[in-house]
Amino acid sequence: MSTERREDCARPLHRAELDEDPLRQFRAWFGEAERAGAEFPEAMALATATRDGRPSVRMVLLKDADERGFVFYTGYGSRKSRELGGNPRGALLFYWHPLGRQVRVEGAVEPVSGEESEAYFSTRPPEARLAAIASRQSEPIESRDALEARYLRAVSQFGGDPAQPDHWGGYRLVPDEYEFWQHRANRLHDRFRYRQGSAGWVVERLQP
Repeated sequence: MSTERREDCARPLHRAELDEDPLRQFRAWFGEAERAGAEFPEAMALATATRDGRPSVRMVLLKDADERGFVFYTGYGSRKSRELGGNPRGALLFYWHPLGRQVRVEGAVEPVSGEESEAYFSTRPPEARLAAIASRQSEPIESRDALEARYLRAVSQFGGDPAQPDHWGGYRLVPDEYEFWQHRANRLHDRFRYRQGSAGWVVERLQP
């Protein structure tokens, strides 16, 4: 990122500008990222860890964000799912380059209901549904040809309107902490954390 580009997206972030509700603040920033032309504003890094603390991270797509939490979908046999089974906490990171902004969200992670997963699965393109059926996510496979063969078998078996497989579904991260980060050109970035207090959300400025 050039010096000029960094300065273009540098701007102050004041406590008075922040909504008292972090979800409303997130939605406001998400909308601004969309309008600013951020590519895939719904893309987020998801960090998980094993029971003994070994971390891993990958990009996933946000599919819903409401008062209940942040929803994403995956294979239940994937590494992330296995780690969440032993250590049901996660962290999300959104980065919106055109605005020089990051949002971090941390909290407990729980499966969404079967009905929610089925409803979302039905909205996916048939090719994506068939890929979810064919792939045993994160498991080794001997070749690309073998993977393509599994896909063709799924096409032959299920046709163009496949139902959700048992090994695929959604998770919801239930936030107990948010952080909103705004780039500043002198590296004294503006950071505000929302954390759950006894009477609701507490907002604190953090040092960069």
